[in-house]
Parts: sequence; structure tokens; C-alpha cells
Amino acid sequence: MSQSETRAMRFFKDAHFTPGELARVRQMVRPSGRSLILPYDQFIEHDARHLEAKSDAGNPRYILDLALSGGYNGVAIHYGLSKRYWSQIAETGLPLIVKISGKTSVPSSDHPLSVPTGFVEEAVRLGASGIGYTLYYGSSRQDEDLPHLSKVRRECERFGIPLIVWAYPRGEAVQKKGGQDSNYMVESAVRMAVEMGATIVKANLPKKSPDLVNNEKVPSYFRELEASLLKMEEKEQYLERAKRVVTAGQGIPILFSGGEKGDIDQVVRSAELEVKAGAFGFIFGRNMWKREKNEALELTKKVSALLDS
Repeated sequence: MSQSETRAMRFFKDAHFTPGELARVRQMVRPSGRSLILPYDQFIEHDARHLEAKSDAGNPRYILDLALSGGYNGVAIHYGLSKRYWSQIAETGLPLIVKISGKTSVPSSDHPLSVPTGFVEEAVRLGASGIGYTLYYGSSRQDEDLPHLSKVRRECERFGIPLIVWAYPRGEAVQKKGGQDSNYMVESAVRMAVEMGATIVKANLPKKSPDLVNNEKVPSYFRELEASLLKMEEKEQYLERAKRVVTAGQGIPILFSGGEKGDIDQVVRSAELEVKAGAFGFIFGRNMWKREKNEALELTKKVSALLDS
């Protein structure tokens, strides 16, 4: 393997990956070894509210054009858009990640479950480079979620295709034990995704959780951890929280999510610290496609520069 190839696959050297996984992962990796993915599964997760964006966010062709113009390393969409829209530009080489689970925002989020929306085999037939699946860690419906994820993982192994797990703590029980954005829950969700066989894990960056410190429902380890984190300076704290998420992956690469659309300078500052913490890359959706195209491409350029440094 050449020196450049070794650098490109450096995030996949600390654990065993099959030849099929690695061949398809390589399609989604930059020469620097990192990755920038544009997700567009939010119209299922958040209903049609994103039509209010200043951009042409409701138009799948706009999303694909943004991914191509910005030099993204993949686009994550559900089966219908994959078949009807991505298939029209497949020859461009833009890697496809087919999301095969999801849920609407209509039912209560107290007991969430991301249900099947597609199949691994049909994604492979479309030419996908990866499979996306949402795991709601801590949901009371884990008895349905975990067995289904096991079946998806088995199918991914059968076809030699990477499994990217959206590792999201969610549900009533999670909220009672520190909340979905705490280090306790995010780190635990990442570890669960690793235990379930993820090739890559998508995670949110944890936030301050002062209420967790005195919450006796939370293990003392994480209460003491949160207390120590809260004593740190803002930048140091942010970096340490990100490092802990990467460490929870134990060699399985971590893609950090961008979350809701935010201030450009703040997005770049956060991304810089996440790269420093050892992130494999980013999977930024609303922070990109809810902006006017020129602004989205400018932000993409800045984030790409961090990944390529």
C-alpha cells in the first residue's frame, strides 16, 4: 500500500474491517483520510418544515447539486430519492449512502423507534457505498430496535457494505438520566453502536449538563466526570467532550453531526476542535442546505480546509 493510500485509510487501521467494507469506504474518503457527508434524511425526521429555508431545500436536485459543487464525499438519502434522483447523476461518482430507517415527528418522542424504510439489498442494487441506520439508544423500544439493527448488520456483512449508525440517545428514560446531549448518554450510545457492529458512527457533540451532577439516577462516574468538565475553560471543555466521544468509538471512526443551522463562525470553530479531537469527519445537513447556495459553499470550503489540513 502506497504512503498516500495509507494516509487515506488511516482511520480504519485500529480495528478489523472486511475487504468489502474497505473498498466501499474508500469511495467516501478524502486523500487526508477524513470525510464530509451531506445528509438529507430530515424531511422524514422533521416533517416538511424545512421548506421555509432560504435555499431551495425541498428540491432533491438542489441537494445533489450542492453535494457535487461542494466536493462532498457522499450524500445520505432514503430509497425514494436514491432511486428517482441520485440514479440520474450516479455517473458523476458522488457516493450514495442509503438511509434505511426513520420515523416521523408526529408521535410522542417518549418511546421512539426508527423503523425500516428500505432494505440493504436494494441499496446495493442502486450502487450505494454505505447504509445508514438510526439507533435510538436508551429508548424503551430497544427490544424492537436492537434485533432489527442486528439483521441490518448481518445483511451489510453479507453484501460487504459499510454500516453507518446514527447513534442518538432518545426517549423518556434518557431524559430522566441526564438528557440526550450529556456525555453520559452520547458516549454510551457510541459504544452501543460499536458493540452492534457499526463500520462508522455518527454522533452529536455533548453539551453542558449541570443538572446531571446531582442526579442520583446517573452513575457516579458520569456525575463526577460532568462536575470536572464544568470546571474547565470553554474551549478546553469542548475539546475534552469531543475527545471522549472519539475515545468511546475505540478505533471505529466518528462522524460528528452538525445539528441545527448555526452561526458560521461558531460552526467552523466547533469543527476545528472536533478535528483536533480526532474526528473522522462531519455529516452536516441543515447547517449546509438551509443556507443560500453561495453561503453554503463558502462554509463547505472552510470545513473542507480543516479536513484536508
